[in-house]
Amino acid sequence: MDLSLVPLPAGSWSIGKSFAFEAGHRLPGLPPQHKCSRQHGHSYEVEVVLTAPSLEGPGFVTDFGALAPFKRFLDSELDHCNLHEVLPFEPTSERLAQFLAGWFIQNLQSTIPGYLVAVLVRETGSSWARFDVEGP
Repeated sequence: MDLSLVPLPAGSWSIGKSFAFEAGHRLPGLPPQHKCSRQHGHSYEVEVVLTAPSLEGPGFVTDFGALAPFKRFLDSELDHCNLHEVLPFEPTSERLAQFLAGWFIQNLQSTIPGYLVAVLVRETGSSWARFDVEGP
């Protein structure tokens, strides 16, 4: 088969990259009998999703290496911290996803090709929250 005959459809590209950090939190807004109102910890996994209508050389939405400042931020500001002590909001996964999207847009977006579509925060293997960014 001549692979040069395969048609390339129109569309856009998306990429994702996962990062991890360890942190504790509690959710004091919950009733005292709720287990999450007590101090506990998670091995958080954060995934950023970026998209672009065209590719940059050599064929990237964004070079994965260009996302290293986001990992440095997670490591320096959130890793092995009590999130309710360092964040200005009750640290649910939903609010954490929105906050991380805001940090990414403010500190990294203008320096890379492609744009942030979503941030997913996973507390466990079966529990996650996703924040979808509106517009490019």
